[in-house]
Amino acid sequence: LMEKSPAEALKNNIIGTYTVARYAARYNTAKFVLVSTDKAVNPTNIMGASKRVAELIISAFDKINGTDYSAVRFGNVLGSSGSVVPIFKQQIMSGGPIKVTHPDIKRFFMTIPEACQLVIQAGAMAKGGEIFILDMQKPVKIKDLAESMIMMYGMIPGVDIEIKYTGLRPGEKLYEELMLDDEAMETDHEKIFVAKTAAHDMEYIEGYMKEIQSAIDDSADLDTIIKLLQKAVPEFIPADIKRINRDLFI
Repeated sequence: LMEKSPAEALKNNIIGTYTVARYAARYNTAKFVLVSTDKAVNPTNIMGASKRVAELIISAFDKINGTDYSAVRFGNVLGSSGSVVPIFKQQIMSGGPIKVTHPDIKRFFMTIPEACQLVIQAGAMAKGGEIFILDMQKPVKIKDLAESMIMMYGMIPGVDIEIKYTGLRPGEKLYEELMLDDEAMETDHEKIFVAKTAAHDMEYIEGYMKEIQSAIDDSADLDTIIKLLQKAVPEFIPADIKRINRDLFI
């Protein structure tokens, strides 16, 4: 949805974060926790890039007032709205096929209690400027998850229920990452990592927000929006460009 409507992603993830962060500062809110995503790390799509900008925004706000601004990076939350598990269950109960985008695609998973705990822990532990990341162990192959669910229902993958590969969606990559290469990691909790990241100052953010708003007001096209996101997030390389470069290299 965000790939198809990038201006709406800017409104929600960037303008929205900036607006709420500004009011938190105005009314002396004690704690501000941004819910981010693992897609913000070396992003290949509009969602991830815009969420990375949101992280930069709260990092800048943390420098200028008494509110403790922090962020949490989530992986995929099992059983949440839009989770792959209930979708696979529905597809199995309908007789298949289970639809997987790519045989090698991997994702990090966390449970709803783990996700809730992470937000609460972030609020309790935050001193300002941190990005909290749950230790989600190794990423899971979606193909393996699909096969396990088929067998859990007493059926045989590829015999009783077909697994159909539909191709990567716009902006999608094969695997996600939890941290940037230059993020210094600390551990303040057994299963929670804390990343202190480099941040822009508020003067930069204020000027950048004017550019974002201008792009929205002018109904900027996708190429313009991508370039604007890359200005703040230079590591943002759209997935389609990565695939073209990979194919050329091969």
